[in-house]
Amino acid sequence: MRLVVTGTVGAGKSTFIRSVSEIAVVDTDRLSTDETAALKKKTTVAMDFGRLQFAPAMALHLYGTPGQSRFDFMWDILIRKAHAYIILVDAHRPSAFREARRLLAFMKQRVNIPMVIGLTHMDCEGAWSEENVAIALGFIDEQKRPPFVTLNANEKDSVIDTLIVLVEHYMKSLFFD
Repeated sequence: MRLVVTGTVGAGKSTFIRSVSEIAVVDTDRLSTDETAALKKKTTVAMDFGRLQFAPAMALHLYGTPGQSRFDFMWDILIRKAHAYIILVDAHRPSAFREARRLLAFMKQRVNIPMVIGLTHMDCEGAWSEENVAIALGFIDEQKRPPFVTLNANEKDSVIDTLIVLVEHYMKSLFFD
């Protein structure tokens, strides 16, 4: 099963994949040379790839996208054959919500597949509540809202719990959509 892990710069995409991958993560991290350097030393310029044997007959192939919109051609390439995706949103950086909305619109224009919103950094000072982030991302109607999950990308169990929600959401879509 191909899952895309996307989101804004610094939301935890690479960390998410590294936390659970059973293989050495293939990454394309390079030193940050633009405004991203204020958030982190390295940034993904093409993709991250990891793998997790989720069940005896189900391997999850995890593809992480770059967070910067200048690499949106990679978003396009990676999302095309995905079964589902998760968008990670840094809940304590409301300045990134606009970029998250742009990323959501980009993905929705290209695919109609199950998606989950993963909220990271919820334990940081100034983090917005799930409800407020949902509204900021344009999900006003609770009935049409995708699943929201709070997670810590550094903790394997938290990432696995998030993947369970995403896989369950995907499985339900096979039978109920």
